[in-house]
Amino acid sequence: MSKIITNDRLVSLDVLRGFVMFWIMSGEHIIHALAKAAPIPVFIWMSSQLHHTDWDGITFYDMIFPVFLFVAGVSMPYSFDKKIKQAGVIAPSELPSNEKKKIYWSMFKRTCILVFLGFVVNGLLRFDGYDQTRFASVLGRIGIAWFFAGLIYLNFDLKKQIIWFAGILIGYYLAMKLIPVPGFGAGDLTAEGSLEGYIDRLFLPGRLHSTVYDPEGIFSTIPAVSTALLGMFLGTFLKTQANIISVNKTIGILVVAAIVLIGLGLFWNYDFPINKRLWTSSFVCFVGGFSIVFFTFFYVIIDVLGFHKWAFPLLLIGSNSILIYMAAEGVINFKHTADFVFGGLIKFAPIIWQPVFITISVTFVQLLLLYFLYKKKWFLKI
Repeated sequence: MSKIITNDRLVSLDVLRGFVMFWIMSGEHIIHALAKAAPIPVFIWMSSQLHHTDWDGITFYDMIFPVFLFVAGVSMPYSFDKKIKQAGVIAPSELPSNEKKKIYWSMFKRTCILVFLGFVVNGLLRFDGYDQTRFASVLGRIGIAWFFAGLIYLNFDLKKQIIWFAGILIGYYLAMKLIPVPGFGAGDLTAEGSLEGYIDRLFLPGRLHSTVYDPEGIFSTIPAVSTALLGMFLGTFLKTQANIISVNKTIGILVVAAIVLIGLGLFWNYDFPINKRLWTSSFVCFVGGFSIVFFTFFYVIIDVLGFHKWAFPLLLIGSNSILIYMAAEGVINFKHTADFVFGGLIKFAPIIWQPVFITISVTFVQLLLLYFLYKKKWFLKI
């Protein structure tokens, strides 16, 4: 393949974002319904992959959140590129202090908005009281991890960024293994006995997601910064190298990076198990490798080969991913709307297949909303 000049915006990023968000907004329910209506091995396996693991180990569903955060990291070099060019510098670390302050303020506002929206998704506006309000959230972790990764990106060159990445993962590993928790000692990686859970119980206000710990808790947000940094490394590579080397070499480097990270995650798993709820260092590496695999797949098909049309539904989802996430998490009752429009027809289907058609109708209504917003160019950008 010949060289390719990357665009200011990678369409594959929106498509990948849409791909992972599809499973959260309604895709998982379609597969679960299919597995019951037609219990063939492939549907049963897919359904099993659309549940979180009980504790250690990993499924595809465990990868959705970190892949989304990884994509946010990939976008970072592109989103800051305009300001870097306007300042007439080459690297973000060379930006004048006054320009950095403006970016810091913009990043801080974005983080605060995401944290607040996370509160809303958790039911803040139901006003159930302080003790029943969960303050940790998926959106909050995305905002906070992205913010600190951004600070590292803006203030350090690539070599120091890599040191930060490794230092965070090794430091988190050592803390979780060596710092004792009262009543449990050091190195206990259970829900209640882990240092992460102990810190959540001590410092995280309101209600914890799982009583003794929170999967989006305080301490486990630290290694999530490394997930965002991994995406940032990939985005930096594409911005600086992918337009001057061959596509084959670009893809080869991405594949090698993915293999190395997956291998490192599996090796680290022997002493620090892959665990999404603790966001262990092995989890960061393992899912980081698969994040590169997912990205490379969409990057080659869409940005390199130019096959766009098939991915338009995913583009609709990815273009308004935060909005559809909030809507699907309870802000909008899509099932009620789908039943109002399609419920009468679905009743004519065999009973065992009705749940499948119901879930598909929900997806159809969601996509109609997203298509309307896309045509109007109404996007929830934060």
